[in-house]
Amino acid sequence: MSLRQQLYAYLAAAHALFFALTVLLLRDQPMLMLALEAVLLLSLALGLRLARRALEPLGYTRHFHDLLQDQHYAARLQHSSDSELNELVQLFNTMLGKLYQERLQIGEQQGFLDRLLEATPSAVIVFDFDGRISLLNASAQALRGLADARGKTLSACAAGLGEQHSHSLPAQLDALPLGESQLLADADGRRYRGQRGQFYDRGFARHFLLVEELTEELESSERATYEKLIRVLAHEVNNTVAATGSVLDSLLYYRSQLAERDSEDFSTAILAVQRRNASLGEFIERFTRVVKMPAPELRPAAVRDIMDDILYLYREQCRSRGISIAWERCDEVPAILMDRQLMEQALLNVVKNAMEAVEMRAGADKRIAFELAREDGGVRLSVIDSGDLLGDVPAHQLFTPFFTTKKGGQGIGLLFVREVLNRHGFPYRLAATGKRTTAFDIWL
Repeated sequence: MSLRQQLYAYLAAAHALFFALTVLLLRDQPMLMLALEAVLLLSLALGLRLARRALEPLGYTRHFHDLLQDQHYAARLQHSSDSELNELVQLFNTMLGKLYQERLQIGEQQGFLDRLLEATPSAVIVFDFDGRISLLNASAQALRGLADARGKTLSACAAGLGEQHSHSLPAQLDALPLGESQLLADADGRRYRGQRGQFYDRGFARHFLLVEELTEELESSERATYEKLIRVLAHEVNNTVAATGSVLDSLLYYRSQLAERDSEDFSTAILAVQRRNASLGEFIERFTRVVKMPAPELRPAAVRDIMDDILYLYREQCRSRGISIAWERCDEVPAILMDRQLMEQALLNVVKNAMEAVEMRAGADKRIAFELAREDGGVRLSVIDSGDLLGDVPAHQLFTPFFTTKKGGQGIGLLFVREVLNRHGFPYRLAATGKRTTAFDIWL
């Protein structure tokens, strides 16, 4: 029974009792009984009226509760004729007005936050209470392995990438400690700075990740550093080589003054030093070629013709070393704008590296395969070798200046290739395929 019903029942019971008592006065004092009954009727009417006014705020409170529950913050309660009750109505309306303004402000802030998340170049990943991804912005969806990650855990995203998932970007992000920032790299060699943080939602902690790509920034910094280093080295080495070469040429004039036996040894030693001097000049010239690379002159070129020339160039060398080199797939593709000379030099480096990698591997399976395939939105050129030297090499080290996996290598071949591809704007990837092969993919 509600409070209203209890109060009305009490008034009715009390006045009924008094009515029953007044009936006893009917014989002795009938006029007094009538007067008392009139008074009781007035009292009952007054009690009902006062009870209704006393309970009226409960109706406003219930209406206010309904508005809050339905989130109708723009609605307002109607004013009453009672000035005291109007104070309560005014209080409720003021609260509704403040809630409405706060809701508008939160909505505007949420809209701004949504637009900011979509516009920021940094990837933002938010997790729910169970560690599943609940929010990704556009930059996060572009990361490798996270295109359809909503509702999944990072470990599940990493497992979906195949055998190399333990070194994938989702696996590295999943292992990030709370509150720390680390440098990461994906299978394409792109480098990132990842940081894990947390916030509280309804009293419980939820984690989020901020991932910022540093590839272009780091490559620009590296390029400026090694350009300065190479220019200084080239200046000093070229001056030394030129002076040494001049002195060696002058020394050859004195061999006629020596005995025949001594003259032969003298000439042999001088010529050996000259060859070493020339090799040193060629060595530093290879480095300066990267720095002094001209801007590409773009003209339509047939990719298949370039690869056929390289195939014919290396065919005999590969045959003599027991290496199979051939096309594995060759689709018909249109001519592509590129600087043929630069691209040909870069692809020669790629095939030469593949040939050296295969030669270093022990086993009967020694092969190099070319693929030219049409794909959605472009053309993919791949050089695949069975050398498989990159299984344990972190992706971010592959295109680092002076880094090499070959004994006696100088770490400049891939550096030159990277510069050529970057200047053409061609995306690329060098990685182990997980099938005991390595693929250098270029999207033209």
